[in-house]
Amino acid sequence: MRSILIAGGGTGGHLMPALAIADALVRLDADVEPVLVGARRGVEARILPTRPYRYYLLPTEPIYRTQWWRNLRWPVLAARVLSLAREIVRWEQPVVAVGTGGYAAGPPLVAAARARVPLVLQEQNAYPGFTTRRLSPRAAQVHLGFPEARQHLRVAPGTAVHMFGNPVVPPPDPRPTPTQAKTALGIDPARPALLVFGGSQGARALNAVVSAAVAQRLFDHVALLWGTGPAAFDRYRHLHAPPARVIRAFWDPIAEAYAAADLVLSRSGAMTTAEVCVWGRPAVYVPLPTAAGDHQTANARALADGGAAMLVPEVELRPESLGALVRDLFASGNRLESMGAAAASRGHPKAAESIARTVLTLVA
Repeated sequence: MRSILIAGGGTGGHLMPALAIADALVRLDADVEPVLVGARRGVEARILPTRPYRYYLLPTEPIYRTQWWRNLRWPVLAARVLSLAREIVRWEQPVVAVGTGGYAAGPPLVAAARARVPLVLQEQNAYPGFTTRRLSPRAAQVHLGFPEARQHLRVAPGTAVHMFGNPVVPPPDPRPTPTQAKTALGIDPARPALLVFGGSQGARALNAVVSAAVAQRLFDHVALLWGTGPAAFDRYRHLHAPPARVIRAFWDPIAEAYAAADLVLSRSGAMTTAEVCVWGRPAVYVPLPTAAGDHQTANARALADGGAAMLVPEVELRPESLGALVRDLFASGNRLESMGAAAASRGHPKAAESIARTVLTLVA
């Protein structure tokens, strides 16, 4: 059994691609064993015990951008984490090391590179993260979720750069029709459906503006599917009022909500935008302004420039303007249709399989 080290995590946006690639590797080659490496303080500490893979959790931490004084311990912490990462590489003897980004990815990939293990980088965002930018010159393969990321990378002459998209769970086959999905969710099939969510943790700014728009009756013409995030659900659950509004803490699974949606309003994390594109849904993106490297704005701008979405900066988000924008978009059916088609053209439902198959060429 040959092990493939997959390092990434800290957030779901880096962990879920790692798991999708691991699943695809096992489907394609029963003789390889994915071994995952993450951070003790990341979401992987909760999720990996529920998955069938061996894993290691390192005591690594992110770089703090506002609480800068917390970075003073990084020299000591980095030495310890690198030492542990070297032990993992020495023990596992991986044939390939795959990195999906996040603060959990760097130390294991550096240790693997020093041990002359071939590196594979999977970058989700239009503006690459720190780990990808630093290690791309040493990578055997780089897999991009956005073609726009290529211009920000320095790669060696022998590095293969692929644009397979981001690995997400594809829609079921056959897909439920919008009417079927709306009926199953308990909303009015005759109304256009607006799906709102801010990622697995929700988004305070989106929640505040959407609740104000509901109070001002600016969404009375739509069926609202609203994921508040677990922490905010109790604050807004009283607004749950089918068939006009269905409110949940989060959408899991989210397939039925995507199938019902005629328009999506969300943050623009890489995995969210990948899912929206795979489903071919038009979107209004409100990037998280504090995201590292402002990568969410880069993601949203790339899709807006391609005609697949609209970008609304958080500082410009107001109930009245949002209500008017949603009303105008639903009144212009052709525009929503063309945005959805542009989104679908950037969707990659088989990304995980394509990445895994290419990684296995290094194993062979």
